[in-house]
Amino acid sequence: MLSPRRPWEGRRVVLGVTGGIAAYKSVQVARDLALLGAQVDVILTSAAERFVGGPSFEGVTGRPALTQLFSVEGAALHLRLGREADAIVVAPATADLLARAAQGRADDLLTTTLLATKGPVILCPAMNDRMFAHSQVQRNLTHCRDVLGYRIAGPSTGALAAGEGEGTGRMLEPDTIVQHVGRALGESTAFRGRCVLITSGPTREAVDPVRFVGNRSSGRMGHALAEAAWRRGAEVTVVSGPVSVDPPVGAEVVRIDTAVEMRDAVAGRIGSADVVLFAAAVADFRPEEAQLSKVKRSGGESSLDLHMVANPDVAVETRSARKTGAFVVGFALETEDLVENARLKLESKGFDLVVANPAGVVGAGFESDTNQVTMVGPDGATEVLASMDKDAVADAVLDRVDALLSAR
Repeated sequence: MLSPRRPWEGRRVVLGVTGGIAAYKSVQVARDLALLGAQVDVILTSAAERFVGGPSFEGVTGRPALTQLFSVEGAALHLRLGREADAIVVAPATADLLARAAQGRADDLLTTTLLATKGPVILCPAMNDRMFAHSQVQRNLTHCRDVLGYRIAGPSTGALAAGEGEGTGRMLEPDTIVQHVGRALGESTAFRGRCVLITSGPTREAVDPVRFVGNRSSGRMGHALAEAAWRRGAEVTVVSGPVSVDPPVGAEVVRIDTAVEMRDAVAGRIGSADVVLFAAAVADFRPEEAQLSKVKRSGGESSLDLHMVANPDVAVETRSARKTGAFVVGFALETEDLVENARLKLESKGFDLVVANPAGVVGAGFESDTNQVTMVGPDGATEVLASMDKDAVADAVLDRVDALLSAR
């Protein structure tokens, strides 16, 4: 369940909705933004009203949908909306809207508001794939992005309207659009343009073709860190073990299974990373030899002996390849001596910060939506955070990284 949180909480967002079949998804965009704590003003074009009505948006935002350039609020409504908006997102942005925006037209409330704002503008194209591929549409998109400085989010490739098959032109899903708004609202000087590398999830070490040795890591913490770093303006790469959570919006995801594969993936990328977060739960040991066929129980055996060997320590074995001056964060899941073990890891692995959390505590660690962590800094000082959801933990950790990076 969404609840108010940064960077959306307390911010003013204008949602422009134009006349495309994807307009029905925009109600969900408005709802999610409102649940995250944003004050949402919805502008409907006359064509949009043919697809979705104003009462739907008022029902999820608590604010009336706006339609008229010259309204009872006065002829300067567009100026107020443009001035007060922390971000404007147009979803869907039809071919017609892209043309009018590129030309600087001011023939309705939405286009005049675009001209009146100095805040970030996100356009979410949505149309038939043939229309999207048209050279004039592409020129309009390029002008909006490169000349006007608008952000282009999407489109994706997938099912189009009924009878149109599949292609590139489908509007991004509401949760992804909301994350793009979050990036427009949440960029920070310390992270903007930096390369961030994150390890996430578990590793699986094969016993045979159907069994493996692993752990219960869900990848939620690493993926939350990835989305939080991307919202702050970073270019994010996630090296992820097998997880069931959705890929983090905006990040490049490199999928691996084993600790050796994770080490190799990290080694090939860490040299260009300004910030590295080792959030994966890497299996410490693996079977020395994986069987090529399924190990079957025959003859009534009551046990199975596995000879285990140590896996590579990903942080240690890639340490020499780190970029000079990179800020490196380690994560530690401990059953005892939490702070002391975190301090040992800080020193032995050359970390700038360690985020430690206790194993076996309800609401912390694996398979939980929340976490309770202690951050151990370079001077040994500790900061204990209350139990909170992993998205909030991710922001708290990156706040600390942000402060330490800014102090360098």
